[in-house]
Amino acid sequence: MNIKVQNLTKKFNNYLAVNNITFTLERSKTLGLLGPNGCGKTTSIGMMLGLITPSSGEVLIDGQNVDSTNRNDLLSKMNFASPYIELPKKLTVKQNLEVYGRLYGVKDLKNRITEISEDLNLNNFLNKNTGELSSGQKNRVSLAKSLINKPNILFLDEPTASLDPDIGDFVREYIEIYKSKNQITILLASHNMKEVERLCDTIIMMKEGKIVDRGTCKDLISRHGRDNLEDTFLKIARSKNEVA
Repeated sequence: MNIKVQNLTKKFNNYLAVNNITFTLERSKTLGLLGPNGCGKTTSIGMMLGLITPSSGEVLIDGQNVDSTNRNDLLSKMNFASPYIELPKKLTVKQNLEVYGRLYGVKDLKNRITEISEDLNLNNFLNKNTGELSSGQKNRVSLAKSLINKPNILFLDEPTASLDPDIGDFVREYIEIYKSKNQITILLASHNMKEVERLCDTIIMMKEGKIVDRGTCKDLISRHGRDNLEDTFLKIARSKNEVA
């Protein structure tokens, strides 16, 4: 599935959170959505998921508006993971996966939970309350929840935030392997530039609600005369003028 965002704008009272952005995320590709805190990334993702109503513009999933009469069918083929949105704390990991699996109408749910638990090394704490888990364990559970329905489109909001290098690398490697075995389209919002370089085919840079640059990692680094993506990000973020 592909995503087309056309002239998307969101105002909250007098605050312009997202300002007329347009881009395409091609089928089976990974797009990095980058920018400083408050630049509009999360609001943009919320509109793409159909959770926030745009002030103007539209989001098309395979040519269908995410707010159309086919909304439920479209949303059943999508999922989302973020360490900042906690799963019910008093439910066990297994119970959380069962609840979300039922919400998505996952067939043969028992085997799917077994499969994803083995893949993400959840078995040692599968029957533990989610609220008692470490941040690394919670991140893996969040990723498991986001893949429970084998989505065609996956939104990842800083999937390795607060993780130690070992677990962070495990999550990144798992995403790479999962994508290589499945036809999945991914939008990744991250502040980890090495993660973005490793996982993303193309990048969009946002600032103050606008898209200010876009391209491959190599293109952006070369265009801005920097040695790596982190230095490129800092140049764009600190620039007083729009870059593109």
